[in-house]
Amino acid sequence: MSTNRKWIRKKWGLSVIMMAGIGIGCANSRSDVSYLGDPNISYYRGHATEIDYPAVDEPLAPEVVSTGPPVTVRDKENLPIRDITLQHAVQTSLMNSQIIRSAGTFLSTGNALYTNPNNISSVYDPAIQESGVLFGGRGVEAALSAFDAQFQTSMIWGRDEQAQNNTAFGGGLGAGAALTQETGAFTSSLSKSFGHGGSISLNHNVNYRGTNAPSLFPSAYTGNLQLQYQLPLLAGAGTEFTRIAGPIGQSFGGISGVSQGVVIARINNDITLANFETSVRNLVKDVEDAYWDLYLAYQLFDVATQAKNSTDELREYINLRVEGGAREFTRADLHQAEDQYYAAETAVTNARSSIYELEVRLRRLMGLPVNDGEILRPQESPVSVELIADWYGSLTEALTQRVELRQQKWNIKSLQLQLRASESLTRPRLDFVGGYQVNGFGDDLLGYNDPALGNYYQTVTDGDYTGWNLGLQMRWDIGFRSAKAQVQNYELRLAKALKVLQEQEEEISHELAISFQDLARTYQATELSYNRMNAVGEEIYYRRLRNLEVDPADLLLRAIIRKGEAQNAYYQNLVGYNKAITTFQLRKGTLLRTHGVILEEGGWDPAAYEDAKYNSDARLYAKPAKRLVQEPEAFAGNAPFGGVYFANQEELAPTADPMNAAPMPVPPAETVPMDMAPMDAGPAEPAPAEAVKEPKPVDPGDRPAKPIPPVEAAPNQNKNVPKPMPKPMPKQNKPAPAPPAENVETSSTNDVFGRGFIQQVGDVGGAGNP
Repeated sequence: MSTNRKWIRKKWGLSVIMMAGIGIGCANSRSDVSYLGDPNISYYRGHATEIDYPAVDEPLAPEVVSTGPPVTVRDKENLPIRDITLQHAVQTSLMNSQIIRSAGTFLSTGNALYTNPNNISSVYDPAIQESGVLFGGRGVEAALSAFDAQFQTSMIWGRDEQAQNNTAFGGGLGAGAALTQETGAFTSSLSKSFGHGGSISLNHNVNYRGTNAPSLFPSAYTGNLQLQYQLPLLAGAGTEFTRIAGPIGQSFGGISGVSQGVVIARINNDITLANFETSVRNLVKDVEDAYWDLYLAYQLFDVATQAKNSTDELREYINLRVEGGAREFTRADLHQAEDQYYAAETAVTNARSSIYELEVRLRRLMGLPVNDGEILRPQESPVSVELIADWYGSLTEALTQRVELRQQKWNIKSLQLQLRASESLTRPRLDFVGGYQVNGFGDDLLGYNDPALGNYYQTVTDGDYTGWNLGLQMRWDIGFRSAKAQVQNYELRLAKALKVLQEQEEEISHELAISFQDLARTYQATELSYNRMNAVGEEIYYRRLRNLEVDPADLLLRAIIRKGEAQNAYYQNLVGYNKAITTFQLRKGTLLRTHGVILEEGGWDPAAYEDAKYNSDARLYAKPAKRLVQEPEAFAGNAPFGGVYFANQEELAPTADPMNAAPMPVPPAETVPMDMAPMDAGPAEPAPAEAVKEPKPVDPGDRPAKPIPPVEAAPNQNKNVPKPMPKPMPKQNKPAPAPPAENVETSSTNDVFGRGFIQQVGDVGGAGNP
């Protein structure tokens, strides 16, 4: 025995030495390895990270590959002009905006289109939300899938042989014999969850066992057919909880929360639709603003062209007088006129470049290529009559139609429902459980006219061996700290959401107030700038009637410059007034309705209509259960809920200290100081929600001003041709210089944009104008 132990120790020692030698040899043999052939170094990488390009080869957009170079001021080609209406611009933008564009992010390094493309608004967002399956973003279909029937099955075979150490535990076999077992297990189950929180499952199990141990049958089949039912009674019980949080049996505690139900999924869809509507509304406003900006650029270009032509005529006249030896002009006067001419020429170039730039910006919003061989030109004219809106009517529309408020109210409704579901989890988990099963046993799985216990399925169908269970299951989290913390969290989130809603309503009222003020300011500024334009036009006319020996040329040059400034101010204020109307419609929540834009769902798959018809028939012919609640509590409607009620006029009067002071008495209308706000004069007659009135001119002095003329409906028609500048009257007893030639083209830009686009209101304003 001792000899064997020594031999075993020697064997272990030799093994350890051999293993150590192999390890040392492996460690030192790497430098000794040599290979045949030339090395292929293409597989070697000297670094782990590098800049690579994805293997994605998608076709480029047609708007990119088919566009020409952008139009610049260097181009002399006469491009055709395409007149577009505002409605056409909006319609084209909506048709080409699968991805919603924004004017504010253009040319920005932080453009979300590059930095955060996954969160860009698009027409795909509602469908993406509808088909979402992840926690926190589940769609209605994913939420309904919790009630789908689930089928599971498996079949596993096995064989096992074990030597037996003694007879007692050998299954009747002697010591040293081998116990052989062959097994097979078949399981299948069909389960389904219900809307009231309960669940039912039908299970079928078959087990096969064959053995060489002494037994009734060398091989036998056992198993059962089982029906089980489980219903929560306290925590997670009821249809309301299941509609909000989903079946409690499928929740994952703190991971899924109480936001996996069908109702919450539906609310998430509505929130996504509200976000999409907001993006569409902002796109419409950006398109309308870009449309009027392009209109203004054309107007400023025409004004700059008129100023250039006027200074050019005056420069030529002074040049002729200086060359003829006239004493009333000097070289300094000529250089001054040239300075103004080149300044006017620079303004024309900048105005023309501005047209090209703003046209590209409008094309971007409309989804058009940079250059398709045409130049876009607005066909419509701005509104030049005053818009009078009722404050209370407009505020009521804003508080009921603004999409931001609707989105926040959806968020509040979701939190209210989740709070209600979380309160259910502060009770113990008490479930009713019950089951019934039919057991089976047999030598064969299937057979015909077998003896007793010879056929498994025969014993199952006979139903002689049955079992059942009935009882309650309870789980009580002592203290419910997690559940109560969840309730407190939803209470705080709901309180914040309600406060945010109040702040949003207050914010909307202030935004609408600023819109009211902008409407009044821009309209009055338009009236005043129009009167100023007429005044400087008449000044130029009367200065031309005087001899330049009496009035220096500098005064006429300055008047020409001021005329261009007055015209620019008029058109800027007119366009600003129309932008103020657009902003007013946006703040009121009626911008999309004003433009006739309606959001609708696209067509469904034909099979979906068949399923809807089938479900509708099932409801129509079903018999109502009298003792059950047939309809859940309404959480949505086709119109805004509640109403908007304003306080009395006396309660709205301003106070010296809004926190503590008593209300100020309202003075009579005839004694109101001029510096008081108009609303302090007492209640006025109610005005219509939206009305227009003819513009009332501003009196610049003793002389009455002219009203703002209506802008041409079709500005591309040459109805008002600019009148030539009156010739300065020469001195008596001296020959008059030759006047400049009539109708001489002074700018190639006129070939591109046309002379008849702008109504020359600055040349028809004076009563004494020829």
